[in-house]
Order: sequence, then C-alpha cells, then structure tokens
Amino acid sequence: MKKNLAISRAALKNSSLVISAAAMVISMLISALIMAICGYNPFEAYSAILTGAFGSLRGIAQTLAQATPLIFTGLAFAFAKKASLINLGVEGQMYMGALGAALVGITDLGLPAIVHVPLAVLAGFLFGAAYAAIIGGLKVKFGSNEVVAGVMLNSIAGYFINYLLNGVLLAEGSSVAQTERVCQTARLPRIFSSYQVTIAVFLAVVVCIAVRWFISHTVLGYEIRSVGMNKKAAETAGIHISKALIVAMCVSGGIAGLAGANQVLGVDRRLISDFSPGYGFNGISVSALAADNPLGVILAGLIFGILRAGALELNRSTGIPVEFVDVIQAMVVIFVSAPLMIRHMGKLTRIFRKKPAGKEV
Repeated sequence: MKKNLAISRAALKNSSLVISAAAMVISMLISALIMAICGYNPFEAYSAILTGAFGSLRGIAQTLAQATPLIFTGLAFAFAKKASLINLGVEGQMYMGALGAALVGITDLGLPAIVHVPLAVLAGFLFGAAYAAIIGGLKVKFGSNEVVAGVMLNSIAGYFINYLLNGVLLAEGSSVAQTERVCQTARLPRIFSSYQVTIAVFLAVVVCIAVRWFISHTVLGYEIRSVGMNKKAAETAGIHISKALIVAMCVSGGIAGLAGANQVLGVDRRLISDFSPGYGFNGISVSALAADNPLGVILAGLIFGILRAGALELNRSTGIPVEFVDVIQAMVVIFVSAPLMIRHMGKLTRIFRKKPAGKEV
C-alpha cells in the first residue's frame, strides 16, 4: 500500500509539473498572439526580453535582483498553501519585514557586520511573522477569512509605514519619505559592487531547500501538510489544527519579511515608501508556476525575474509596452489554476494527431 501511495504521489507531482510547464508555454503563445493582434512583433519582443536579461553583466545582475524578492514571496505563498491557507497578505508582511530590518539596520549598535547583518535579517523575519500571526490568530480564534484579513492588513501596513516615514523615521533634510541609510555594518554584501543583486539570492535558495526539508522530514511539517489535505482527518489523528495553521501563517509571513529585509539592507539600503512594485502579489504567480513546490519556486522566480529584467530592455529598444509581461504572468495564473483546461487541450491535440482509420478494400 505504501508503494502504491508513493507511486500516486509521484504521478501527482509529475502531473503538476507538466501542467505548470504547459501553462507557461501556452501563456507565451497566447501573449505572442495578443502582441501580433496589437500590431507588435512577438519575436522581437521575446528577443528583447532575453537580451535584456542575459545580454550583459548588468542584465544578469538585474535578473537575479528581480528574482530574489519573487523567490521569497513565492515561497511565502506556497508555504501557506501547504496548510490550505491563501495568504494574500504577503505584500503587507513584506513591508513589515522591511520595517523591522530598517529599525535594526539604521541603529548603530556598535556590532560587527557578522552580527549586525544577521540580526537585521532576523528582525525582518520576526516582524513579518508577527504581522502574519494576526491573520492566523483571527482565523483560529474567530473563524475570520484569511483572504479578506490579508488584503485589509496590506493596506494597514502600507499606511502605517508611510505615516512613520513622513514622521519619526523621516531622514533628516529629506523631501522623500524614507529613512536614513542603514549602517555600513548592517548592509547585505552585493555580489557585483556596481549592481543591486546581493547575497540574499543565495539565502533565498537556502530557505527554499530548508522549507522543502522541513515539510518533508519533520513532524510539524507533516502536521501542516495533513491539515492542508484534510482537516477532519488530521484532527481525528490527534493533530492540533490551530497550532498548525498559526505556525504555517507565521512562517509564511516570516519568509515574506525576508523579501522586505533584502530590499532594505541590500537593494535600497534604506526603507523607502512604496518600494515594492507588487512583489507580494507577483509571488502568487511564482507559486502557481512552481505548483507550490518549494524547489520549483527557485526556477519559477528566476523565470519571472527574467521577464521583469527583460521588460526594461523591451520598452527601451522596441517601444513595445512592458504591460505585456504582466499579461504573461496573468495567463500563467489562469492556466495553472485551471488544470482541466490544460488536460482538455492535451486531449484535443492527441485527437487531431490521430489519422482517421481508412476502410480496407
């Protein structure tokens, strides 16, 4: 029976990967068709995207810099999904993580970088986790819908941070809502001195691997997965449902907070109002393409990082609107969330490939 269960799990996993790959290909094709209908050359567009992402050291660095927060936010969304939670509050948790990292980063604690940097990153994780705990607590205690709570808390986080940045945290003499620069000892080292990609890209990969191990090889990870599969069965087996839900939401929020910490400590090196172009929401697309697989999030984050980095070259060299990149992302979510559509397309393809049987004379 165990062997059959392992085979069925492997089949389900392979099916999800095939659907994700098919969704990406179909999304690219439909987006190309839309470009053509709008009077643009899709081959020129995709060529510009690849050139912008890989055509120079700057492009590669930009790809990695864009992929880093997407890997974090995609993993945050995917982790919550393991407990059957839809964490739409990732954006707000990222902002709160950025606030925590900024508070520690701009404070001269007299610590060496080897201590100050991890402390600031940890603060980002804890602030994000604490903010997500509000959603988990509301759901467990009052039966609140985590989707509504997450969306509302996104707005609260944004307004709260803007209030602080225009008040007590405003940099001296600055006309822009931003903090002072973080201390030199709290800055994430950059891989290339001239570009904004930091060692956080390696941290993102390590966190994905750690989450994969946690989900697959720990008792708490098993409990979270069990709750996500069937709450009633998990409860019957003696699993504490409330604990699993709150832990899943807190870890999800903490991972989102790491995305904010990366932006503050490595990219901008200060907390700036509205620093995110929607990384938290784009994490949904990353998670969807990865089929909620922590290791798949790495590849999915890189793919969307390529699209975002290439979008800059797309607009500069071709004049094609960068909004087509958003179209591709939206298409991915649509097709991944409708696996039956992908399967029906596959069946139609096989039907058309079959030659009609001729009558023997």
